[in-house]
Amino acid sequence: MSEVPVRGSDVDLARRGDHEAFTRLVEPLKREVHAHCYRMLGSAHDADDAVQEALLRAWRGFGRFEGRSSVRSWLYAISTNACLDAVERRGRRALPVDLGPASTVVEDRAPRTDVAWLGPYPDARYEQREAVELAFVAALQHLPGNQRAALLLFEVLGFSVAEIADVMKTSTTSVNSALARARRVLAAKACTPAGQPALSKLEDARVREIATDYAAALERGDADALVALLTEDVTWSMPPLPDWYRGRAPVMAFARATPLRCGAWRHVVTSANTHPAVACYLRRDGEEVHTAWSITVLALRGDKIAELTSFIGPEHFELFNLPPTLPALP
Repeated sequence: MSEVPVRGSDVDLARRGDHEAFTRLVEPLKREVHAHCYRMLGSAHDADDAVQEALLRAWRGFGRFEGRSSVRSWLYAISTNACLDAVERRGRRALPVDLGPASTVVEDRAPRTDVAWLGPYPDARYEQREAVELAFVAALQHLPGNQRAALLLFEVLGFSVAEIADVMKTSTTSVNSALARARRVLAAKACTPAGQPALSKLEDARVREIATDYAAALERGDADALVALLTEDVTWSMPPLPDWYRGRAPVMAFARATPLRCGAWRHVVTSANTHPAVACYLRRDGEEVHTAWSITVLALRGDKIAELTSFIGPEHFELFNLPPTLPALP
């Protein structure tokens, strides 16, 4: 990762213990470092913790920063090691498709609380935004921490093998081995660091229209309108519920049994993991407001929905700066 070493008054001030100077140096980097930590950990909440830990380590160690690399490279190195520590403590995150085959019948099953679930991520607005694509982040979770880190540092962030070896306190031979193994796993899952399956090439207006049509079909309870939006091999998963469905008929059997009949919906169209997404608010009989229920991420193939991933839980809404409730419509 070739960058001009940083020189300047803020670096000198921060080395002498000026926290305001340190903040000026790291604040512009926090968003992209947070996205890196999300890719490593599969959770925006875990990424929050990792960034805070990395900033604390960086502040405590800034007196030893020699300026041979940029502050950006140095902070990425520290945050990567903070993530590796977190991976060692917690392990990997999963989606329902990782736990077993698709369900063939619709059952009312309890959420799995013994699984660390993958979470959604508000779209990043910088040059590596494609690398938070949901399929890519999910595939990364199948890699050991060292392979995950090596792949992201090399393929996404442009670190050299020698720089990665220095970050991970290992040899260049070990880094090359980790990269080769990581690439084989991702190739088997038809995934690349640019995000696979390929992101939709539709115009933004058409993408938003599809998301709006999906939301409107649920709000009206219109099964025919919903089925018209789906590919033949569509999948629908709902972490933390363990069941998931593959194929238009099983997906619609689930839709008719649950979301189309469980209450009144309101929706806010948003985006997550580079996909269109819909924030779903549910109002059951007797309730006065619609309550935050799920963030549903829509992966498109052409102008049809090929994958729906509904991340259930109000805790996801704060990430998207969305309110916990919406008023009922008159």
